[in-house]
Amino acid sequence: MQFGATPLTPAEESLRAEVRGFLAAELPAGHRPALGFAGRYDPDFSRRLAARGWVGMAIPPEYGGHGRSAVERFVVAEELLAAGAPIGAHFVADRQTGPTLLHFGTEEQRRRFLPGIAAGEIYFSLGMSEPDSGSDLASVRTRATRVDGGWSVTGTKVWTSEAHRNHYFAVLCRTSPMEEGRKHAGLSQLIVDLRADGVTVSPIPYLDGSHHFNEVALEDVFVADDMVLGEIGSGWQQVTSELAYERSGPDRWLSTFPVLREFVREGAGKAVADDEAAVIGRLAARAWAIRGLSLSVARALDAGQVPVVEAALVKEVGTRFEQDLVEALRGAAETEVDQGTGTLFQQLLAEAVLTSPSYTLRGGTTEILRSVAAKGLA
Repeated sequence: MQFGATPLTPAEESLRAEVRGFLAAELPAGHRPALGFAGRYDPDFSRRLAARGWVGMAIPPEYGGHGRSAVERFVVAEELLAAGAPIGAHFVADRQTGPTLLHFGTEEQRRRFLPGIAAGEIYFSLGMSEPDSGSDLASVRTRATRVDGGWSVTGTKVWTSEAHRNHYFAVLCRTSPMEEGRKHAGLSQLIVDLRADGVTVSPIPYLDGSHHFNEVALEDVFVADDMVLGEIGSGWQQVTSELAYERSGPDRWLSTFPVLREFVREGAGKAVADDEAAVIGRLAARAWAIRGLSLSVARALDAGQVPVVEAALVKEVGTRFEQDLVEALRGAAETEVDQGTGTLFQQLLAEAVLTSPSYTLRGGTTEILRSVAAKGLA
């Protein structure tokens, strides 16, 4: 496991300044920040962002993208998340589905989906976790049975963000029976239309009543052969590679950053107690260290590596930091939290208290990630 120190280049810093200028112009006065990539769902903002070339950045120009690096995408994502921009519509397709299609998709699939992803017009969800498998993806029970011209899919997926609004999701399913001692074998990925016959999407609301997660039931859903993603039987290897994109980015440690920023802003010009200063200092130091790890993974992706273990570690320390930040600020604020009243900081803190338990679930539980990291260190 290796993490290298990697400062941004002048060109990458210039890109950061450009994104900040865009956000200053595009986000309205009194903008209420979203917390993380699963926040506000605003297709119009996604399209405006895409018009500037900041969606599908790593997709090659021949597929409607811009052929830029993983680090450049990191810089843009970092600024969007820090500002709490409404990126919920396009983020998963941009972060994860696009690179997966580039690596494993057919030429027809790339031509069909990538231009729409890069334009901020086609949105994907993920179809990995299941009610009885959680982060143990090798134990998925959703099955696909061969039929004339394609596959018939039956099963249930959970924690499927924005499935009630997105267009498609990539479903990890079993296309051949599980073999004794080889549960990773026989898995495949299929691209499923979320509006297809036999697909039922049911909400899994947060404690505050908001709705991002869903349960998606599939009952004899037909998927044509041309919607097989990659090779039949190679689903485990594909998903493992894909998770390096899902687990390592700034979305795994910046979800609660707007809460910290508002806490500091509200205290600007006021005398800060020693304990409050210590809290801010510790949180800032941890955030900067995690940022370095995350940026190092982006550099590795640009170098053609598959840093699965490093990504798992970043996700584990990042999402744990996000939850620790909420608890630290809740203690430092010494105030009751209520989403509907109070200052912007108090409202954001209340939202974070209710939603942050999900952070260590999505993308793999803490226990699973520690297991992945431990095996990589063995």
